[in-house]
Amino acid sequence: RPLSHAMASLLAIGGAVAGGVGAVLAAPWVVGAMGFTSAGIAAGSTAAGMMASAAASTGGVAAGSTVAVLQSIGALGALTGAQSAVVAGVGAVPGAVAGVVGMVR
Repeated sequence: RPLSHAMASLLAIGGAVAGGVGAVLAAPWVVGAMGFTSAGIAAGSTAAGMMASAAASTGGVAAGSTVAVLQSIGALGALTGAQSAVVAGVGAVPGAVAGVVGMVR
């Protein structure tokens, strides 16, 4: 039976909130698992490979680059306000889609 517009909207909003919050909570853990830690970049990790690649292509790691931002998250063990907003937005999109698709099935 088809969803009402109100029910589909509620599911999309709920999924977006869950996806956004989940992404913000998981991001520091994922970044740490990649090797971006408070002690620096872990040897032999994905982070070390990213840093080596960045250094090889540009001669160093530029401020504001992906490697630099991920290392700042790893060093803090948390996201800044701006980083939280970006990560929440990215997580909200699949969360909203999953909320609606889950109800349609």
